[in-house]
Amino acid sequence: MAIRDYLSSRKEDCKRLIDLLGEKFEYVSVLGSDVTTKGVFVNRNTSRVETDADADKGFTVKMSNGGAFFEYSVDDVKGDAQSLAKRILEEAAATDAMAQRMIHSRPVKDEPLTQSFERETDFQNYSDSELLDICKGIKDDLLSKSENVINASVILRTMDVNKIFVSKHRMLEQSYTWVNGILLVNYREGEKMVSAREGECSNLLGEVLSALPSNVDKLVLKAQKLVNAKPVTPAVYDVITDPSVTGLLAHEAFGHGVEMDMFVKDRALAKNYMGKYVASPICNMRDGAASTLSVASYFFDDDGVLAHDTQIIKDGILVSGISDLVSASELGTEPTGNGRRQDHTRKAYARMTNTFFERGTDKLEDMIASIEHGYMIFETNNGMEDPKNWAIQCVAEYGIEIVDGKLTENYVSPVIMSGYVPDVLKSISMISDGFVVEGAGYCGKGHKEWVRVSDGGPALKLRVKLG
Repeated sequence: MAIRDYLSSRKEDCKRLIDLLGEKFEYVSVLGSDVTTKGVFVNRNTSRVETDADADKGFTVKMSNGGAFFEYSVDDVKGDAQSLAKRILEEAAATDAMAQRMIHSRPVKDEPLTQSFERETDFQNYSDSELLDICKGIKDDLLSKSENVINASVILRTMDVNKIFVSKHRMLEQSYTWVNGILLVNYREGEKMVSAREGECSNLLGEVLSALPSNVDKLVLKAQKLVNAKPVTPAVYDVITDPSVTGLLAHEAFGHGVEMDMFVKDRALAKNYMGKYVASPICNMRDGAASTLSVASYFFDDDGVLAHDTQIIKDGILVSGISDLVSASELGTEPTGNGRRQDHTRKAYARMTNTFFERGTDKLEDMIASIEHGYMIFETNNGMEDPKNWAIQCVAEYGIEIVDGKLTENYVSPVIMSGYVPDVLKSISMISDGFVVEGAGYCGKGHKEWVRVSDGGPALKLRVKLG
């Protein structure tokens, strides 16, 4: 899968614009984006195929003279380059007074590189009608499992990303795909109704379509358990997190908290804890588009920085943050390839990609056996953190009670895990040798600027408040 013709046909236009703007600015780059998405939705009552979120097409110009950075978005760069350059320079001049009051950054390294990246895909092998038929078959199978299943949904969300990055010395292009498949059921028993889900993800549609049917029986059984789940009694417990909840903990604990634009603004306590213990000595945590293969795995970021694999926590010590080009320039560090935009009209920020705890050496069965009374908690629901004060709250869909070292049939739902980040992470005493990273949702910067992320890792044993 080569870069699409649209972007290929605009490379020379990008170069001309860079040459013109380069007469006034030391550094100029252009990011071209052509992202197509598809959502396939099937349930008892309806079926449809439509353009999904994340679709994007356009160009972002970035400029700097070693001080502030200026960005300008445009739908297309083809045409009168002189007029476009003039318009951009006029906009930059209008904001120059404000820029003089901003932190002065070090000059951008524009090291020569020409490279094309692409990942295997099979999207071209499936028509919309074929995808609808497959999803309808899985939906019918779910509905047939129990009269208590009052509705079933099958969702496919595909993303086909094509981008180019052009600067004076760089010409990069990348093409890759990703798909998330989700099964949902609404299950009712008596007066109580619950929802339950299962999912699969891959860069290949065929893998997701093959794996989804194997989740049908598991999903209906889960719904049967959840409809009888009780609230958890609030207290501090020994807890084991499944990889999904482990990922939520990584995301909320030292995800946003180490996005280094927060360091620039003094809005993250982590800035003052570099080189210090913030977790149990057995904990290691990473982030990076090159760290693993998942929804946030790209070849270069929206600043043209090649994908990294960044160690955030090493043996319990906080060793690094994650940065975009601007925050790294202002802090005098090297960018980590975490500059990401919601779309070509939005600013690039330091953002998480694939964030996870590294696997340990413990067996999950030994971890469960070590608990006299506690819970194993499953499935990320949502979470929040306060990077300035390190308070954290993670919500899991459900938990299973552990008594005398064995999982019981007692389900609790929902489950809220909360505490002070270092206390929670320093309580980790066992880490499993399993490992799962996945991502089906979005992460916002504050209340906006949404990007796709993944998280996960092994199972963790820790001591934490549940409610």
